[in-house]
Amino acid sequence: MYKNLIYFGLALSFLTGCAQEETHYQFQVSDLEPNLIKLASDEFQGRRPFTEGEKITTAFLETEFKNLGLEPGNGDSYYQDVPMVSIVSKSAETMELKNSSSSVSLTGFQDFVIWTQKTDSLVEIKDAEVVFAGFGIVAPEYGWNDYAGLDVKGKIVVVLVNDPGFGTEDATFFKGNTMTYYGRWTYKYEEAARQGALGCLIVHNTIPAGYGFNVVQGKHHQPILYLDDRGKENYKLGVEGWLTLPSAKKLFELAGKNDSELLAAARKQGFQGESLGVNLTTSIQVEAEYNVSQNVVAKLTGKTKPEEFIIYTAHWDHFGIGKPDETGDSIYNGALDNASGTAALLALAKAYATDEKPDRSVIFLAVTAEEQGLWGSAYYAENPIYPLEKTVANINMDGINPYGKMKDVSIIGVGQSEMEDLLNVELEKLGRYSAPEPNPVAGYYFRSDHFNFAKVGVPALYFGTGIDHFEKGKEYGKSLQDEYVAVYYHKPSDEYDTSRWNLDGAVDDVQVLYNVGKSLANSDKWPGWKEGSEFKAVRDGYMKR
Repeated sequence: MYKNLIYFGLALSFLTGCAQEETHYQFQVSDLEPNLIKLASDEFQGRRPFTEGEKITTAFLETEFKNLGLEPGNGDSYYQDVPMVSIVSKSAETMELKNSSSSVSLTGFQDFVIWTQKTDSLVEIKDAEVVFAGFGIVAPEYGWNDYAGLDVKGKIVVVLVNDPGFGTEDATFFKGNTMTYYGRWTYKYEEAARQGALGCLIVHNTIPAGYGFNVVQGKHHQPILYLDDRGKENYKLGVEGWLTLPSAKKLFELAGKNDSELLAAARKQGFQGESLGVNLTTSIQVEAEYNVSQNVVAKLTGKTKPEEFIIYTAHWDHFGIGKPDETGDSIYNGALDNASGTAALLALAKAYATDEKPDRSVIFLAVTAEEQGLWGSAYYAENPIYPLEKTVANINMDGINPYGKMKDVSIIGVGQSEMEDLLNVELEKLGRYSAPEPNPVAGYYFRSDHFNFAKVGVPALYFGTGIDHFEKGKEYGKSLQDEYVAVYYHKPSDEYDTSRWNLDGAVDDVQVLYNVGKSLANSDKWPGWKEGSEFKAVRDGYMKR
């Protein structure tokens, strides 16, 4: 109890140090809707990097920033070049699995999806040994090492999605149903590479993954972007990818394993990975193209503390033109994801340009290639235009409420930073509240651009649409989000449709984003990471220098 009172006092001290001035700018639907309609239109061709859609999008953003009177954000330019490589991995039609006496043939797209980060013209995997490594996690703070005593050099590692805490309801075991970074698919490939594996295949399961296998299938034979790291000695896996759960069961059966027992054992402390006695053969034909995409950045210089920065981010990109859906539509318009967030970024830029200039500088950063791996924000974090030690906070937008007025917002990553406290103050002023994200298993904290700021220690705020609908309650609000994931997420059907969109709630959320940023921009306080956050040590380290 005493500890809680101390914490409350510290939080109150931080919050009262932020300016309490009245916010002047009041947002309207007209601040959002025209740019949302524009960005989500077929004219923008799905806004895929390295396409005509990118040129149209970035030129539009530059023009909008100029028209608002904002300064170029990168010297005399509104652009930050992001060197990348586009890799098309054309996998073999089959993946052959065999033991000493029998074999199984899996079919590409249907049973597996694989790709590579290598730029060699052909990647051949011939009779590579297959090893099961549980969840593929090395987490000393949890006393967990799936690779202990396991030699995977030159081998194919098969691992499970998410982390061992999922389904336990025990928040002290990893984080229970809240996915840790160890559960994120990107981490699993990174760790397998650190272990020297030839490849890594993740067993897909819709509930712990947070999305269906159709999302994975969207990568099949499609261009995938990575940062251009030529000249750096970075080890890369020969093959990355996913197996469907039924295909994984065939693999385990071929290995003479009971899949239920094997998966249960992988959740227990002290699990020991093992070779499955199965060899894998497949290949990937590779087409690599080096190119430069662009972040678009604008600046409003602060009047008294111009060397301190608040950075708003939204990713402008989506999937471009791809596989047609059942209606024949092949343009992935990405209206919610993330034309809406980009339109919100422009609306915020307009508000800051119209209202009284804040004390601190405010940066508006529209980043590229989020859908391909958060690459635009990753490049910025590695090559910051503004010093990280002078960057007060990041406020990120990835999808803005299309469902009408909500009483709540969903905080992504509850308990991470003091930005959450500042948010709660501004919500309370408006008669609203925050709640933990309704689907923590999905690992959204690691799935948008704020994460790259967090990794380099900058306190980052990202909240999602709430579920507590003002008129129809939580069950209705949750059903709308479930419908979006099932029907619209990463599909051509994610279009702006006035018959099902209601931007009144979006206006409310953008107002909150503005109020939070404006309060901090007129403050001399620096939000920090809370105790227990894995990002606290990074921030503390360079702030002490």
